[in-house]
Amino acid sequence: MQFLTDWFKRYFSDPEVVFLALFLVGCFAIIITMGEMLTPVLASAVIAYLLEGLVGKLQRMGLPRLSAVLLVFTVFLLFVTLILFVLMPELSRQVTQLFQQIPAMISEGQRLLMLLPEKYPEIISAAQVQEIFTVLRREIATFGQQVLSLSLSSVVGIITILVYLILMPLLVFFFLKDKRIILDWVLGFLPQDRKFADTVWRDMDEQIANYVRGKFWEIIIVGSISFFTFTFMGLQYAMLLAVLVGLSVIIPYIGAAVVTFPVILIAWFQWGWSNDFIWLSVAYFVIQALDGNVLVPLLFSEVVNLHPVAIIVAILVFGGLWGFWGVFFAIPLATLVQAVIRAWPHKVLPAN
Repeated sequence: MQFLTDWFKRYFSDPEVVFLALFLVGCFAIIITMGEMLTPVLASAVIAYLLEGLVGKLQRMGLPRLSAVLLVFTVFLLFVTLILFVLMPELSRQVTQLFQQIPAMISEGQRLLMLLPEKYPEIISAAQVQEIFTVLRREIATFGQQVLSLSLSSVVGIITILVYLILMPLLVFFFLKDKRIILDWVLGFLPQDRKFADTVWRDMDEQIANYVRGKFWEIIIVGSISFFTFTFMGLQYAMLLAVLVGLSVIIPYIGAAVVTFPVILIAWFQWGWSNDFIWLSVAYFVIQALDGNVLVPLLFSEVVNLHPVAIIVAILVFGGLWGFWGVFFAIPLATLVQAVIRAWPHKVLPAN
């Protein structure tokens, strides 16, 4: 019992530290319990983080804050319009074509795998191959029904999407326009003496902003290069696969490994063991290598480095707690935890 008392006095004797601990616990509790309801607000805050850098640059060039916000916000609306009316219809078309081709892919895969029992009867039998593809067809049929039910969503779901399309741009605009007012209002509820919290926040504010903006540009650059490469080489479903490759960078290590499977599989079904397949595979792995060894160091040079094990654990923990946004913010949240632990003040107890 004395050990626990000494430990509490050492690390929680400062009221400022107690406040920061309670504040962090409260924030995590709100995210976990009300994260789904607050998704438009959280997503809008992330987008505002992305755009704040451009607003700041325009201000440093002499443009008034309001004019800078209006200019950046207009460009943002044009970007969203491009996604909604150009990218999304093409993605929908390619997804439909891919689902129509899946039965043929399964049949071809089954034909090739049926050769294995002839060559290696002691390892696998024809009945086992048949059972594997029976289960695969059943799972794909179930998944297709789920996709169909989502596409035929209720009126409430459609209204919710429309509300998000109207609500989120408004939130982004006011986050940018009234940034100082909102921050001052939030700070008004916090204690005046918060030196430790301010120190941690200043470090994390810059790092999180750099991470969010860097991750956005990494998605755009990797996705665009993949699209032009796939299109130039004539790969089917080029836009769909490029979007998957771009989004895969959100999850370090794991995302690249997972998205490799559909890219290589579709290329193989299209070309077989040909030179086109080999060149496409080489080009894809070159893109992944350049992303990991050139682009990431350039974009995230100011982000605190974390051990790969720490990153994977953070993805699993925060992704399980907060879904997509937990995965997206796994690295900055892990960096926050690391920064707090390193900066946490402790009181040296007198020797007995």
